[in-house]
Amino acid sequence: MSFDKSTHVETCVCAGLSDASVTGKSTHVEACVCAELSDASVIGKAIDALRKGRMILLFDADDREGETDMVIPALCATPAHIARMRRDGGGLICVAIHAVAADKLGLPFMSDVLRSVSLNGHKSLRTLVEKKGDITYDSRSSFSLWVNHRDVFTGITDNDRALTIRKIGENVERVLTGEKVDFGDEFRSPGHVALLRAASGLLGERCGQTELSIALALGAGICPSMVVCEMLDEKTGRSLSKEDARKYGRKHDMPFIEGKNVL
Repeated sequence: MSFDKSTHVETCVCAGLSDASVTGKSTHVEACVCAELSDASVIGKAIDALRKGRMILLFDADDREGETDMVIPALCATPAHIARMRRDGGGLICVAIHAVAADKLGLPFMSDVLRSVSLNGHKSLRTLVEKKGDITYDSRSSFSLWVNHRDVFTGITDNDRALTIRKIGENVERVLTGEKVDFGDEFRSPGHVALLRAASGLLGERCGQTELSIALALGAGICPSMVVCEMLDEKTGRSLSKEDARKYGRKHDMPFIEGKNVL
């Protein structure tokens, strides 16, 4: 697969990336969200916003987590975006990346790391590792490593996290254009930014915010590295309701879409 660097625009978005360019397959799969959608206008607005480096709101499903995430391309993340996510979102600020990029960068699922360690000297971890049935709404979590870029100070400030996130996006872009990348040259772990590894089969395998955001990136033709953050409600102690998330989107001119629109 290859990126055409000449297609970059001021919004930091890389154009021209299709599902075929990532997987090597000649046919588009469910990640190609540009066609046969139940509500093309809703998806169209979201894709247009992502191409311009703007934030959107993405709700997974009523019968899943039932959560809305704030989503923006990693390449476009600024300190102001991080501040908005922690202030108005309140959940974990994570970076979802395509499985192909994760493989090329050597980024495993955290559960696999813990499982391996538990079998090689740390027996106490065996009961701690995520097991089938632990997550009621899915078969497994998508967490990979937690990282900081080596140029940050503590790693937690808006400036530090924005830098780490943009650099993650740059490394995903580099590795998907064919460059050989040693992720450890620029990053260290543990850190303050959680990496989420999308399922290899994307929406055919899992329909979490990780896969939905990557599917949208592919449909938009941008680098498949997306920042996601859950929206929480301090009044109820729960996730922000879908209705309130819609209101927030209207107030701040952010497209609101549901997972069913992407499937």
